[in-house]
Amino acid sequence: MKVWFAVSEAAPFAKTGGLADVAGSLPKALRKLGIDVRVVIPKYSQIPEEYLKKMNFIGYTYVDLTWRREYCGIFSLEHENVPFYFLDNERYFKRDWYYGQPDDGERFTFFCKAVLEVLPVIDFKPYIIHLNDWQTGLVSLLLDAHYRYYRNNGFYQFMHTVMTIHNLKYQGIFPKTMMDEIIGLDWRYFHPDGIEFYDNINFLKAGIAYSTKVTTVSKTYAEEIKTDFYGENLSGILQKRSADVLGILNGIDYEENNPSTDTRIYVPYSLNNIEKKRENKILLQKETGLCVNPETPLIGIVSRLVAQKGMDLIDRMIAELLEMDLQLIVLGTGERKYEDMFLWAQGAFSGKMSANIRYDPVLAQKIYAGCDMFLMPSLFEPCGLGQIFSMRYGTVPIVRETGGLKDTVIPYNEYTNEGTGFTFANYNAHEMKDAVIRAIRVYKDKDKWTALMKRCMQQDFSWERSAREYVNLYDRICRITVTK
Repeated sequence: MKVWFAVSEAAPFAKTGGLADVAGSLPKALRKLGIDVRVVIPKYSQIPEEYLKKMNFIGYTYVDLTWRREYCGIFSLEHENVPFYFLDNERYFKRDWYYGQPDDGERFTFFCKAVLEVLPVIDFKPYIIHLNDWQTGLVSLLLDAHYRYYRNNGFYQFMHTVMTIHNLKYQGIFPKTMMDEIIGLDWRYFHPDGIEFYDNINFLKAGIAYSTKVTTVSKTYAEEIKTDFYGENLSGILQKRSADVLGILNGIDYEENNPSTDTRIYVPYSLNNIEKKRENKILLQKETGLCVNPETPLIGIVSRLVAQKGMDLIDRMIAELLEMDLQLIVLGTGERKYEDMFLWAQGAFSGKMSANIRYDPVLAQKIYAGCDMFLMPSLFEPCGLGQIFSMRYGTVPIVRETGGLKDTVIPYNEYTNEGTGFTFANYNAHEMKDAVIRAIRVYKDKDKWTALMKRCMQQDFSWERSAREYVNLYDRICRITVTK
């Protein structure tokens, strides 16, 4: 089984969010199960020098963008037993940042074509091309339109594509003039069941329409996106492809994220000496300017500070929350109004609120380990990793029942003492506050709370389980024959 894993970012080389974590961990788990998976990403100028020095130049090819040919260098590097390939073109990838450029449509058209063009050069003939988010969505359509039956004497004929949607909100929508000017695509693909989207083109829609199978990162999200509320104007095509859409929950790297060996946290601990988690809390309070009191409930948030993550609920309730007997620590960046809201709260509730408006992966790990609770009141959440990280470190999640949050957090039952967290169903600030109040009530019973923390730590959200589901999917696809 050979799999070509195409993605726009992958840890530790390039990262803006959870997509990079998936690309850095899932292929490693797949290779442990015997899959010959290889990862391909752009060779961004932001890749750390320590990795650039280790890369090997293995060749080059050219990519046609309608009226011109663009150079594509090919570099390789093996990292944690996974082969990574980096596609080089300084015109497109020597930029100040990964995304948000005026020519993103052209940049990732180049990348999608290069993903296919380099395969004969590196002598790798996969059966599955696994695509991730809109930046790779065009590959499925290009494979069908230009490669499968027309290039390299059948080299591409029996290849299939899997399109994984990590967040449906981001789709890659561009003017239809790119059909002629950049992509060089026949206009017969510009229709409501193809790449057309409100008289524009949509990269993600192309991936949904032309891939063999479509996956999302949780089972609940796979059903939610078929509805108008969550479907981001793509519910129609997702309903049409419903039989081929399935959810496979993301995981995390349990070796890297292990409280007994993690060097990023203050004090190691485990199920057998969980009382040392208390030391992490005290040291976190000291470092972040909170009043040091191990008895005060400490709630953590590590998130993009945007509306999707439920920040407007917190905005509505921030003062009422901080008037309670609790502390709140926030780490993240995002919309200015939410950053200002947390900074205001830090000034108004000195010693009870710590606002850390930055990206800091080490502090994030300390928050997972040092807090008592972890708040994720998302409007929608395809999978969510924060609640999984927090449970791994015995920090009890408080979440809204949506997407992957619903699939991973079992609501706590105060009568039977079952469950792994506190949840609320409606997108409502008062329901969120009620969930916090329930959590604090149980927190005061140390025996129940210790049992709850241990139950969280015993959950299995490792990549091995998810990787086996992907292997089963690949196996089912292998039984499909491509016919013209």
